[in-house]
Formats: sequence, C-alpha cells, structure tokens
Amino acid sequence: MKTFVHACAGTIAMILIAGFLTATLTSELLLDTTAILAVKKAILVGLCLLIPALAITGANGFSLARGRHSPAIDKKRWRMKIIAANGLLVLLPLAILLYRRADEGLLDGVFYAMQTLELLAGLTQLTLLALNFRDGRKLTRGKRLVAAKTSNAI
Repeated sequence: MKTFVHACAGTIAMILIAGFLTATLTSELLLDTTAILAVKKAILVGLCLLIPALAITGANGFSLARGRHSPAIDKKRWRMKIIAANGLLVLLPLAILLYRRADEGLLDGVFYAMQTLELLAGLTQLTLLALNFRDGRKLTRGKRLVAAKTSNAI
C-alpha cells in the first residue's frame, strides 16, 4: 500500500507542476495581464495540493527505502533533497512574489526575470521527479512481474 500511495502522490505532484508550467507559459505568451494574474493565483492555490503531495511522496519514499541501499535508491534520496530545497527555497518564494507583483500590475523586467527563474526551477523539479518516477518503476519491476504471473496463474 505504501508503494501505491508513494506512486500516486508523486504522480499528482508531477501533474500539478506540469500544469503550473503549461499555464504559466500559455498565459505569458498568449494571454493578457488578467490571465497572468489568474494563473499566479491558481498556482498559489495549487500549492496547497502540491506541498502535501511532495511531502507524502518524500515521507513514503524514505519509509520504503529505510534500511535499503542501492545506487537507484541513493539517487532517489539525493534527488528528493534537491526537490525539497528547490521547492521551499526557490519555487515557493517565487510563486508568492510573482503573484504579488502581478496583483500590483508590476509586470516589468524584474517580474520576467523572476518568471524565467521560476520556469527553470519548475522544469528542474519536474525533471527530477520524472527521474525518480523512472527509477521507482525499475525498483518495483520485479514485484509487478511476480504479481502479473500470480494473477495469470489463477
């Protein structure tokens, strides 16, 4: 069950981050300032889902890996530390600052510099989560094969 919860929470986090990035790029490139503000506000609301999803993913992952060591698990642990730091120290403050600047109508060079940093940090976050997802699938491959053989034998 822990593996299922871990996978679900990680998938939700990846979908949310991909959605934030898509909405940001769409609003910035194709829509007006009202849409940009709406997206920044939606991202803040979405963080209320993303932060718990990442926390559940990390906590479950560390619990599942307790006492286990392998190159894949060690990489996943290292990536989760980067994901947590990037999220708390870069993405969360930027989301708040970008919303405030958009709300005040300050869509200037500073806003777009911060927006660029947020997009890069968000892409980094999504990439690291995708790599962890890939490695998690590899780690559970044997369990899935045994489960498939067992269900086919019945």
